[in-house]
Amino acid sequence: MPLDARSRPRSVRRILAAVCIAATGILLAECGANASAFSGTDAGSATSTGPGTGTALAVLATIPVKGKAPRTGYDRVGDFGEAWKDVDHNHCDTRDDVLARDLADVAKRGTCTVESGVLNDPYTGKTIHFVRGVQTSVLVQIDHVVPLSNAWQTGAQQLTQQQRETLANDPLNLLAVDGPTNESKGDGDAATWLPPNRGFWCDYAARQVSVKAAYHLWVAPAEHDALARILSGCPAQAVLASTLAPSVGLG
Repeated sequence: MPLDARSRPRSVRRILAAVCIAATGILLAECGANASAFSGTDAGSATSTGPGTGTALAVLATIPVKGKAPRTGYDRVGDFGEAWKDVDHNHCDTRDDVLARDLADVAKRGTCTVESGVLNDPYTGKTIHFVRGVQTSVLVQIDHVVPLSNAWQTGAQQLTQQQRETLANDPLNLLAVDGPTNESKGDGDAATWLPPNRGFWCDYAARQVSVKAAYHLWVAPAEHDALARILSGCPAQAVLASTLAPSVGLG
């Protein structure tokens, strides 16, 4: 349930105040509308805080903040399924779906298998020429923007198996990225790891907030503060909608 303005963490209230004081013109009007959204009232579709609508900063304020649960019993394959499933039933696995979405100049074998393409990597800003192969495929990896172990520790334990497998294969939570950079991320959250490309931070933070909201997860205190700091610099950054979460009873 969304918190009212007085029960929100002071850090969020300070950020909102600073943003609104500094803003002028149309952004000032947006701050007023967002204030209504933060207090749980409906200020119209442009400022609604439902999953997939509104600004990321407003939606972040509706996500519970509490400590991470223990990783006890965590089993990536057992809890989130084998990689990569065809959860959208288009007869292509999720990895090929994401490669086809994120790469340019895509060449396929058949209707699904991506053989080559060009990735403008959001995490580093580099251009990577992808060629499928034993030695080359790892150069482009599919990152879970919200790592699955983080999801497990912030509410996914309470999801059903189907809901967790959908989360693991939801395009909302997946990006094709530079392989070594993805490996350096590990299971870090926004408080411990951010993409080297600072120009992508707002998009990255908004996508994390979008996933957390769509799958009813919470954020740890340090994670929340890191996301709030980033999004305070881009208060109009929108959240993204999941097309799959509602199909498994979430959304």
